[in-house]
Amino acid sequence: MNSDFPRIIALQRKERQISQKQAAADLGISQALLSHYEKGIRECGLDFLVKIADYYNVSCDYLLGRTPEPEGRIISVEDIPEDDGNNSMPSPEVVAFNRKIVNNSISLLYSLAQKTNSITLIREISAYLMLNIYKIFRIIYNANPHNDQKLFSVPKVVANDDASAIVSMSEANIKAASCGIPIGKNDFVEDTEVLYLTTSILSQTYPEYSASLLNLIKISEDSIHKKRNA
Repeated sequence: MNSDFPRIIALQRKERQISQKQAAADLGISQALLSHYEKGIRECGLDFLVKIADYYNVSCDYLLGRTPEPEGRIISVEDIPEDDGNNSMPSPEVVAFNRKIVNNSISLLYSLAQKTNSITLIREISAYLMLNIYKIFRIIYNANPHNDQKLFSVPKVVANDDASAIVSMSEANIKAASCGIPIGKNDFVEDTEVLYLTTSILSQTYPEYSASLLNLIKISEDSIHKKRNA
């Protein structure tokens, strides 16, 4: 049974704020049967797959989890990074693909933060991202013992742990600010409705970035599932 189909059809219905009863009536099935489909208790046939794809105006590939984009666009096999365990050098196309989805996803993240008018949210997101990049760069820099540590003002022995501590604090401040909770002198998101998101809103509001973010989510979660099921 496809594990993505139940989650995605339930997501599409809820994003459109359609009751299960109404969706079932529109689709010509019982509410109980639709509930079973959404919970993954029963598997639908091909006719219903096409019918519900038309109902939500999305592709069958999207409903089956083959692509993260509702329109059904699928990245070519050559562009999909795959960890085959042999540590082979990725192609320039794969490197460019990874850089593009990361850069575009960060741009979308900043756009969302700016919509909230929360200085704290923007500041803490910046700190979180910068310190993580700093940590990775310093690990790579330290790999060669001949690299001069005078490039840094923070001693090597404490740098990573100190950065990790601040990253954790930034993450906590991001959670508080985005949930509308004031911490100390930090401001917060006063209207969380500006952060209401659906796949349609992402695609329509951020057409140049949404595909990258949706693919980043899919790749990240595929990696999580793979590691957990290893």
